[in-house]
Amino acid sequence: MMNKMKKIVLPILVIFGLFSCSDDEGEYVAINRELEVNIPSNFPAIQYDLSANPPTEKGFELGKKLFYDGKLSTNGFISCGFCHEQRFAFTHHGHQFSHGIDDLEGTRNAPAVQNMAFQKEYAWDGATSHLDLFPIIPITNEVEMGETVSNVIAKLKSDDEYPRLFAEAFENGEVNNEYFFKALSQFMVMMISSNSKYDKYVREEEGGTFSETEKLGLGIFKQKCATCHKTDLFTDDAFRNNGLPPYPGINDIGRAEVTGSAADNYKFKVPSLRNVAITAPYMHDGRFGSLESVLNFYDNGVQDSETLDPILKQNNRLGIDLSNEEKAALIAFLNTLTDDEYLNDKRFTEY
Repeated sequence: MMNKMKKIVLPILVIFGLFSCSDDEGEYVAINRELEVNIPSNFPAIQYDLSANPPTEKGFELGKKLFYDGKLSTNGFISCGFCHEQRFAFTHHGHQFSHGIDDLEGTRNAPAVQNMAFQKEYAWDGATSHLDLFPIIPITNEVEMGETVSNVIAKLKSDDEYPRLFAEAFENGEVNNEYFFKALSQFMVMMISSNSKYDKYVREEEGGTFSETEKLGLGIFKQKCATCHKTDLFTDDAFRNNGLPPYPGINDIGRAEVTGSAADNYKFKVPSLRNVAITAPYMHDGRFGSLESVLNFYDNGVQDSETLDPILKQNNRLGIDLSNEEKAALIAFLNTLTDDEYLNDKRFTEY
C-alpha cells in the first residue's frame, strides 16, 4: 500500500505544554506551536514558501477568524466565507456571479478555495502570483467587499480582540498588512482537499474501489481531458481559451486584462476539477448549471477564435468528440473527485 501523505514538519519552537510561564512575572502566555502541512503522496510539489510563513496554531486560528469576519468589507457583513461556503468546496454554490456589498453582482463565478498552496497563479485572470496578495483582489473589488486594506487594518486595530490575537500569532506582532495577509495564507495553506474516492483509488487505500463505469470514465478522462486538467490537482495552472463565446453584455477578455496582450484575449485559468460535482455553476461566468451541459458544450459548442486553444481545434473539428456513453462515464468519474472529508472538516468551519 502506498504512503498516504508526505509530511513537511517545520521547526517547532516550543514543544512542551499549552502555556509557558514567564520567569519575570510568573504570567502564563499562550504557546504557538507550528503545524504540520501534510502533502498527499499523489500531489505535485507545493508552491507556497512555507519557510517564509510557517503555519502555526495561533496564525491558523487568526486566519480563520479573519476569513469569516465581515470587517473585511465596507458594510461589515460580506466576509470571505460569504462567497466561499465550505459545504460546496468554498464556492458560492447556486450563484452564477459572486454577490457582494449592497447585493451588488460581479461578472465572474466565485472559484473554489482548496489546495491553494500548490498553485502558481490566482483568480480567473491570474491577477496575482502570490497567495499572500490574493485577498487584496476581493477586498478592494468595488462590488465584492468594496473596502481598502488600510481601512481594514484600522478596523482590526480598534477591535477588542485582534491586537492580542496578532501578538500571539506573530510573536508580539502588530496588526499590520504583512501579518494580516500571512494569517489568511496560513489558513488557506492548510485547506488541502486530498481524500476523495479517486485519491483512495490511486493510493490503493480502503474505500477506493472503482466501478467499471468509473474506470471507463477515468480512461476517457486521461485520453481527452488530462492535457489541461493535469496531475492530481486536475489543473495545469495555465490560462486557456476554451471556446466560450463572450457572455451577452459582458465582454470579459480574461487574462488579457492583466497582461494587456491581445494574444491572451478570452483566456482564463484552467480550474481544478476537485469537488467539481458539487461546485455548480461552471465556467468563469457560471453559465452552465450541470456537468452534462459542460460536456455538451465541449462536444458541440466550442466557438473558434484567434486565441482558441489549439487542443480544441484538431482534425478539422472544434471541441472534443464525446459520445453519450463517454459523457455518462466521465460524469461518473468526476463524482469520484468529491472529498467529503474536506467538505466537513471542522478545522475550516466557521466558529
